[in-house]
Formats: sequence, structure tokens, C-alpha cells
Amino acid sequence: MEFAIKAMAQAPEIRTVEPWQGGAKRPFGLKITFTSGAQIWSAITYTAAAGEKADEPEVPIEAEPPAEVPYPALLQSGKIPVRDAELYLAAALLNSSCPEITEAYGYSHGESPNMNPGLGVKFHNGSRIHMVFEHALRSGQTPGPRAFDLPEAV
Repeated sequence: MEFAIKAMAQAPEIRTVEPWQGGAKRPFGLKITFTSGAQIWSAITYTAAAGEKADEPEVPIEAEPPAEVPYPALLQSGKIPVRDAELYLAAALLNSSCPEITEAYGYSHGESPNMNPGLGVKFHNGSRIHMVFEHALRSGQTPGPRAFDLPEAV
């Protein structure tokens, strides 16, 4: 989580990245505030590498970090399309030059898109991070009681 906070905070269109707890189905995540004031609240879950045990320390594997990618345009008519935010946040992680990452991708942009927007990160050791978007808020809004009920744009 500390890595994601630092990596995403370096992206030009992101104002702040903060941890949060108490999500609907997942215990913690990140609150990402863009320079427009819009927010994405992303829950985080972890899938261990094959053979990895929860009671033992993770064994990271480092290799060539992914190539940097251009940040996609984020604002459209003054709003951030939630599904475009996936690619922007994935670019922030890819551009971190982290030697543990092999891939970062938006859920909505693959061959079989997920029901909920978010992003995934694959690591050289076979582990994965899943970051599903629980809330997407326009500037000044606060999360409502219904997680995953996201607007098209914020």
C-alpha cells in the first residue's frame, strides 16, 4: 500500500493519495483525489504467488521494470470518465520503475471486462494486487451507503 501511495502521488493529475479502512467487502484501500477534486476510493486485495504462505514473509522477485507509458488524457468535458481513470492509475504504477511489477492494467480494457471498474497489478513472483473501485465522487461529495454504484464520470 505504501508503494501505491507514493507511485500514484507522482502522477501529474493526482493531488493526494491516502489510505482508508472499512470498505463494503474489503477491509482497506486508497482514496485518490485528482487535481479536479474528483475522488476514486479503491479497495485493495492481494492474491499470493503460488506456494506462498500467509504466515511467511513475501519473497519479492525483481527483474526489468515495465517500460514507462504516456499518461492518457483524463478530463473530458471537465469530468473524469471512471473507466479512463483505470488506465491513468495503471500508468502511474507502470511509470514508477518498480522492478517487482510486470504489468498493470484497467479492468474495463481487457478481452473480458470486469463488472466493476478498477485495476490489477501483476508481479514477477506471481502475486497480484486487485484494486476495485468502491466509490467515484465528484468534488465535494462524500461516499454514500452503496458501494460500487458508480457514475460514468466524476
